[in-house]
Amino acid sequence: MSRKHRVLGIAVATGLVAALATPAHAQEPASPASRPQAAAAPLAPAHSGDRAARVQKQLRLTLGKKFGGAWVAGGSKVVVATTDASAAKAIEAAGAEPKIVKFGAAALDSVQTRLDRHAASAAKSVTSWYVDSQSNRVVVNTSSPAAAQKFVAASGVDAGAVRIVRSAAKPHLVYDIVGGERYWTSKYGCSVAFAVTGGFISAGHCGGVGETTKGSNQVAQGTFGGSSFPGDDYSWIDTNSQWTPTPKVTKWNGSYESVLGATESPVGARACRSGGTTNSRLWCGPIQARNVTVNYQEGSVSGLIQANICADPGDSGGALISETGGQAQGITSGTSGSCNNGQDSQDTTYFQPVSEVLQILARDGRQLVTEGGGPGPGNPGPCDAYQTKTNASVTTGASNYQPSGDYTTTASGTHTACLDGPDGVDFDLYLQKLNGGTWTNVAASTSPDPDERISYDGAPGTYRYRVHAYNGSGEFTLGFNKP
Repeated sequence: MSRKHRVLGIAVATGLVAALATPAHAQEPASPASRPQAAAAPLAPAHSGDRAARVQKQLRLTLGKKFGGAWVAGGSKVVVATTDASAAKAIEAAGAEPKIVKFGAAALDSVQTRLDRHAASAAKSVTSWYVDSQSNRVVVNTSSPAAAQKFVAASGVDAGAVRIVRSAAKPHLVYDIVGGERYWTSKYGCSVAFAVTGGFISAGHCGGVGETTKGSNQVAQGTFGGSSFPGDDYSWIDTNSQWTPTPKVTKWNGSYESVLGATESPVGARACRSGGTTNSRLWCGPIQARNVTVNYQEGSVSGLIQANICADPGDSGGALISETGGQAQGITSGTSGSCNNGQDSQDTTYFQPVSEVLQILARDGRQLVTEGGGPGPGNPGPCDAYQTKTNASVTTGASNYQPSGDYTTTASGTHTACLDGPDGVDFDLYLQKLNGGTWTNVAASTSPDPDERISYDGAPGTYRYRVHAYNGSGEFTLGFNKP
């Protein structure tokens, strides 16, 4: 069966979309967007992290409802508030300075929660509210104190727990730039490839220099700063201050691939595509060829990557990233297949390599936005040396249990584990043993960092690991050895 190459945009007017070895374009613009405490268990030795964060976490768990908050004063002194004067000695023993306050942190959190529930009744002049541990009050910022007083009264909270502060601030929303997500021009719906300093890269056939863009939410986003098509098929969009570049490509399941670099994968290696039309999953397959010339109806494009991956109109400009290692590969250009009936061996999609446009942007000091500290090619991750390694994700306040199910040992010996979480989160790691029908914590590592280590000498039995997201969400790697 003969197959035509098509560019993959979703057209507002007839034209390019009829033409994919059409580029993969655009669609019609859519209407606006449419800690529980663990059972007693030996803690692993602290291995890293900020002292103040450790003290805060320790005393929050120890004091419970008596905990009134914590902060750093004078650059190094840790102050911990409590509603119970008898807890002062415990606070001092932990290396902090105690402060006796009227309201516990839980009580102030409750005040904030009630204000949140009544947020719809707040006037626009009431701009923010939050728990301020140092003043032991919930601060309400506003340009109109009278409006704030009315809001507090309507919420039914204890006015004595609230401090109203006059403020001229006018907050506005900011949005993330994420690979694979939809954006709109006046003519097409295309997809983001990868974030770069000050914007993102996409396909050249999606728009010309000076054309404006909106995000998938129809919020003004940016302007095409450069574009090349045909011959090449790349562009870059300079975004406004409401949009923040991120080192992420969406997997369309609430999790993301982290972008760690842009090292080319060889022919035969597997890569995955993310785009705004086929937004149910990542579409993965082998790279079949490089330096391919494709003769689209709109003109020929050379130097492309060819891969056994499907795509549909509107996926144009989307990301091609290595299946492992987080390496940016290409920008979706065109296809001779479709994902409508799934993906098969006949599907072929073409991608503009990212190297050319990144080299152009580098002349102006701009670069691919990558995850700091992530392992790149040839640099092993911190958990790579373990016998068993799993990858999963967890959302804040939730737990993930690994391995899927559990594991049983018939010998005594040492259980060791390594948890590698994303920067900026607080993930905790627990080793649990099955006793009768109950899982019991036998070892734990609960630093305020994303990474944890456990070493435990145990008897034969059935075990599992619990990864708990104390604060923050994201993907993690768990490596472990068993006796």
